[in-house]
Amino acid sequence: MLRIFATNRHFLDSSRYILFAYMLINDTLQLLSSVILFLLVMCLVTFPTVYCVPLLLLSTSTFMNTTLILATMSLERYVAIIYPLQRPAAWRSDRIWIIILSIWFLSFNFPMIEYSIGERDPAVDILSTPVLCKTVYINSSPIQAFFRAAVNILFFAVVSVVILFTYIKILLKTRKMRQDKVSASKAKHTVLLHGFQLLLCMLAFTLPITESIMAPHVSWSPEDITFFYYFCFILIPRFLSPLIYGFRDQTLRDRFGKTFLCCSNKANPV
Repeated sequence: MLRIFATNRHFLDSSRYILFAYMLINDTLQLLSSVILFLLVMCLVTFPTVYCVPLLLLSTSTFMNTTLILATMSLERYVAIIYPLQRPAAWRSDRIWIIILSIWFLSFNFPMIEYSIGERDPAVDILSTPVLCKTVYINSSPIQAFFRAAVNILFFAVVSVVILFTYIKILLKTRKMRQDKVSASKAKHTVLLHGFQLLLCMLAFTLPITESIMAPHVSWSPEDITFFYYFCFILIPRFLSPLIYGFRDQTLRDRFGKTFLCCSNKANPV
């Protein structure tokens, strides 16, 4: 899909497609960093904190980024329907980068604050002492755990309210409109899809419940349960979320079909 955006520059004239491309890039970075961290933890690879922290910051910030992107995409659909002729300047395709940078600023600052407020063990040298690169080990103080939980709850609560607000407003607008009801109806279903994507993201917080349910009923080791949880509740949702959204869009679906057929013809010349 990223190749489609790179080879079809006209998609960059639409704020909606710019935000979707940004979501693809963000989810790619999130998957890459989380897979690396998961493999390192499963293989019990240890290395100095100075190398671990950037990986954790990237994984955490891109995870938080996803929720903010969903809220932004819902607001973009709301703006497109409510203000079709007088779209605010910030939501135009040439200004949407300001909103994207603001999202990055927010999602990157909170993990930085979480890391900075923790108590440091004087026996641990961040430049030389090897550690297992896991959040519960790097940010292990109670204040950090409380801050992390509070930020996650705040993010998902705000995004849920934004998605619900935009859905209700678009629904009310659809009932009042006498023309172009098709576009409004598509926008309404798009916002619903963002709500579904948010639910997929929230699956990442179900590890304690998953462990407590599975442990008494299966003979798996804790590592096997962790792998099952990671594959089903983190990896698969991250893969499916942009895929469902992309194939739902007629323009992207047509372009993807043409690109796929073109690649198939090149791979199998007659």
